[in-house]
Amino acid sequence: MTAATSETELIERARAWAAEDPDEQTRAELGALVEAAGRGEPTDLADRFAGTLEFGTAGLRGALGAGPNRMNRVVVTRAAAGLAAYLRDTGHAGGSVVIGFDARHNSDVFARDTAEIMTGAGFKAYVMPRTLPTPLLAFAIRELGCAAGVMVTASHNPPQDNGYKVYLGDGSQIVPPADGEIAARIAVVGPLADLPRGDAGRLVGEEIVDRYLDTVAGLAGDGPRDLTLVYTPLHGVGGTTVAQVLETAGFDAPHVVEQQEHPDPDFPTVAFPNPEEPGAMDLAMDLAARSGADLVVANDPDADRCAVAVPDAHGWRMLRGDEVGALLAHHLLARGRTGTFANSIVSSSLLGKMAAAAGQPHEETLTGFKWIGRVEGLAFGYEEALGYCCDPEHVRDKDGVSALLLVCELAAEAKAQGRGLTDILDDIAHEHGLHATDQLSVRFEDLAHIPATMERLRATPPTSLGGLAVELVEDLSEGTAQLPPTDGLRYSLAEGARVIVRPSGTEPKVKCYLEVVVPVGEDPDDGGVDAARISAVGRLDAIKADLRSSAFGA
Repeated sequence: MTAATSETELIERARAWAAEDPDEQTRAELGALVEAAGRGEPTDLADRFAGTLEFGTAGLRGALGAGPNRMNRVVVTRAAAGLAAYLRDTGHAGGSVVIGFDARHNSDVFARDTAEIMTGAGFKAYVMPRTLPTPLLAFAIRELGCAAGVMVTASHNPPQDNGYKVYLGDGSQIVPPADGEIAARIAVVGPLADLPRGDAGRLVGEEIVDRYLDTVAGLAGDGPRDLTLVYTPLHGVGGTTVAQVLETAGFDAPHVVEQQEHPDPDFPTVAFPNPEEPGAMDLAMDLAARSGADLVVANDPDADRCAVAVPDAHGWRMLRGDEVGALLAHHLLARGRTGTFANSIVSSSLLGKMAAAAGQPHEETLTGFKWIGRVEGLAFGYEEALGYCCDPEHVRDKDGVSALLLVCELAAEAKAQGRGLTDILDDIAHEHGLHATDQLSVRFEDLAHIPATMERLRATPPTSLGGLAVELVEDLSEGTAQLPPTDGLRYSLAEGARVIVRPSGTEPKVKCYLEVVVPVGEDPDDGGVDAARISAVGRLDAIKADLRSSAFGA
């Protein structure tokens, strides 16, 4: 096949796609690309038609635009039809599906398309009344007794992206084999014109929203409420929900970062709308310094994650996800929460020690709340990427609103005692040792180098890292007694240190998750927690240096 023939076929595929596309904007976008390609100008048509946006355990997520390798109305309609076929084939014909959406570009449009396909397939479609947080959708699935739920969101991805997250009737995200079975049905969806479309479904009443707000507010017990708070929703949909929950729970209104207060799909004040990214929290911490705040809290754009910043001797600092996870576990255990405490394998080992000390079971899962939310008897679950499940009875997913409220409650209790969250972290370190975590991410331009790197590490694992002997190497692709197989390696090092290496599920990276454990002596002359922190930083830096040179040749 000549290059010209290949280009001609590509143009014909693009024209066929445009003929089926119900969206005027993406049809015009594709038409302009076809004309440019016809003139011999370079275009990204080949990438747009290089394949189909893959449906997996996270549903769909990708850049907006025309073509099968983008997020658009054609791709979403096919996904909805495939989901409807899966639900019908698994005994849920005639059941109900609830659909939520955030404030990103086209989220409301994709939600409406999904509702029309569901009603056309004989399902009842309930559509959330407005842009609302993802955890509220997860709550509504169980409250309404639905067979499934769909949330149109790309969470904290860049503004040009959107996504499509699917839950089943237990309120948890899909896991294998459901993802593959849905994908197989999407693949055989015929022409869009042949798909029956019904009406746009029925709007969910505000009473569901009110029940969620009351349920979350009810997680906070009686206690101190004196807390000066700065909050940012990072241009997302969490602002109104958080304000109402805090008010109901008895807290004063927070100082809100004005520039980021209202939903804006372009996220104009941040390079990347993820509170973990450098600079994303700068405006909030600046406001905190000016207002004499006790605490900074933030949500990502769909409010399923919660970030926390605290004052220290050098200004304001972000708490790591593992630190917030430990604080929430400490708070819940102190209040008598019973059941299984769970975290992902890339999160700190500290939670297991805290649970054991309180006589509660602990479980490790694969990365992602699709696994954490399915833990039997779950009492609390978290992952280091700022995701926390504090009320699994009602929301079996990460919930940045309930986590935020409980962090505020704990901070207010500490303030009433003349203490702060860092003092509680010091208490935990004294009891269990200082558990310090860090990450190393290595980006690859050539995706083929990622599996090659993993195979090389499997063939020749390091014998020491950062001066600590590698005592055990586990190939997680073989699975363990507790975990199903996943592409990853776990190195257990001397003195309780640990490294996990795995390819990123969303970016062309290999990620390394590091943890060291440093005992905290009781003798004041030993320097206490501060000395342990300094030692931990040195150990983490040494492990990172060895990983860069020995594992990645960087």
